[in-house]
Amino acid sequence: MAFRIITAEEAAGMINHGDNLGFSGFTAVGCPKAIGREMAKKAEALHAEGKPFQVGMFTGASTGESLDGVMSRANAIKFRTPYQSNKDLRVALNANRAHYFDYHLSQLAQDLRYGFFGKIDYAVIEVADYNDNGELVLTSAVGNAPTFCMLADKIILERNKRRSKELKGLHDVYIPLDPPYRKEIPLYTVSDRIGSPVLKVDPKKIVGVIETDLDDEIGGFTPMDDVTLKIGENVSNFLAAEIKRGTIPASFLPIQSGVGNIANAVLAGLGANPDIPAFTMFTEVIQDSVIDQMRQGNISFASGSSLTLSTPCMNEVYGDLAFFKDKLVLRPQEISNNPELVRRLGLITINTAIEADIFGNVNSTHIIGNKMMNGIGGSGDFARNAYLSIFTTPSVAKNGAISAFVPMVSHHDHSEHSVKIIVTEYGVADLRGKSPIQCAQEIIEKTAHPDYKQLLWDYLKLGKGHTPHNLNACLAFHTEFNKSGDMRNVKWEEYA
Repeated sequence: MAFRIITAEEAAGMINHGDNLGFSGFTAVGCPKAIGREMAKKAEALHAEGKPFQVGMFTGASTGESLDGVMSRANAIKFRTPYQSNKDLRVALNANRAHYFDYHLSQLAQDLRYGFFGKIDYAVIEVADYNDNGELVLTSAVGNAPTFCMLADKIILERNKRRSKELKGLHDVYIPLDPPYRKEIPLYTVSDRIGSPVLKVDPKKIVGVIETDLDDEIGGFTPMDDVTLKIGENVSNFLAAEIKRGTIPASFLPIQSGVGNIANAVLAGLGANPDIPAFTMFTEVIQDSVIDQMRQGNISFASGSSLTLSTPCMNEVYGDLAFFKDKLVLRPQEISNNPELVRRLGLITINTAIEADIFGNVNSTHIIGNKMMNGIGGSGDFARNAYLSIFTTPSVAKNGAISAFVPMVSHHDHSEHSVKIIVTEYGVADLRGKSPIQCAQEIIEKTAHPDYKQLLWDYLKLGKGHTPHNLNACLAFHTEFNKSGDMRNVKWEEYA
């Protein structure tokens, strides 16, 4: 069966107002890059005529400018899930111009198969190669593409000529059975392969192939600085001490690490610590720092759902696939983030907090309680099920005007029951086996910025009970920031 070659404009012409679409990719890699721009043009033209055009968007995680960016500016999004990081989309969500449901990344595929969110009309999948039997070689990510293709009425492919057909063998596509027939996922070490190197779809569903030659749209990460490097050093020193104490096996455990400059600093710290042995990663996003540590021999194997690499680093991997193919694997995100596997493999998970309160609850998603930043991503999948869950954050933001530690989080993503360790540039708060008031003492003394320590100690005196909150004052830091622009100006006598 020869599939019809179509233009991105022709593909966009197939899409109707109200359709639900599933897009391949995970972060800004492996995503379609042509059809989004044409759908945005279509939306703008129809809106100018007074006609509606909006679609529902299911993805793996965030996407690139050519999808989330252009679609949000064209007001072409009916709803969006499960995660995003685009500035223009964020503006649209916080202005309520599009509905957004923030979702644990491990759950979306299975909940779609359960029928919770209705049908998928089209799956739009970027591929490096395909054949007439419907065997697809994905590009830099797997994400939720297998389930999207399973459920979609029709499939549109974007064949990206920039991605080599030699990528075949990098992917491990496995979809678990659904209840009540689900069995254990037969993955027992990080490097096990349990599925297919290709995504197999019904070829009758493929209605067209768009030929592209487009690079991934990876934004630059903020460089590491003294604060993030100190956080990385504190994490590595803590884990090395845990090995010596015997609470972590001497052979170490697999690492999951989030995205960004803190994650890069943590991996650099682990690699530089002579007391940390070479380790594996079971994570969602594989970024440049993983490749750097792999070249140095500090990371022996990495399993993820995407290769979220800068263009030079991506070209390095693609140019040396013989070295990397037996050290990397890309899986569907319901496998890379699977709670059963996280717990069974014994992951040390390291994620970033926007803010934490003094009792160990973490906000990962909202600024001052009501403005969505990006989303929960996979942090909940990992933290709740980890062997050891670690959250990292600089102690302050906005030149000290915002404290990362507050009396009560303004939005609650991870409860004190899931958060074991908090690390800043000032130190490590170990919350294991501590009551709420002991957690508060640990966090204030070891991780809070000096400008905020006394304010937090004074707040603790205002409360009563097992978790000593004062409901008149618990959000005073946020109230003060909205009023004066600086949390340090809070005066407890105004609230107590």
